[in-house]
Amino acid sequence: MEQHDLGVIRKQLFKSVTSVAANYRAACRARSDKEKFAKVCIVVEEVDETVFWIEMLIDGKFIGKEKIASQFDEAEEILRVMSAYRKKLRDINGISDR
Repeated sequence: MEQHDLGVIRKQLFKSVTSVAANYRAACRARSDKEKFAKVCIVVEEVDETVFWIEMLIDGKFIGKEKIASQFDEAEEILRVMSAYRKKLRDINGISDR
């Protein structure tokens, strides 16, 4: 069962990381401010999910925190930067939360 759990986490982590990259690329190529904002919102969600899956790897004792610390720190930094960028886009374009 443990090997199966690791496989599930690994698959989900790969999906969330690649989604971050794909949606960031789409945000850079957006045709409008609203489209860019929507893609950046997805990036923030997917980076947050990536942080979650890294935490699951650590909490499940599949990997030691020290072995993945730099990736975890980088994911959290990307989350902070992209969250700030999302707020900036929201403020500049007068986009409401809902």
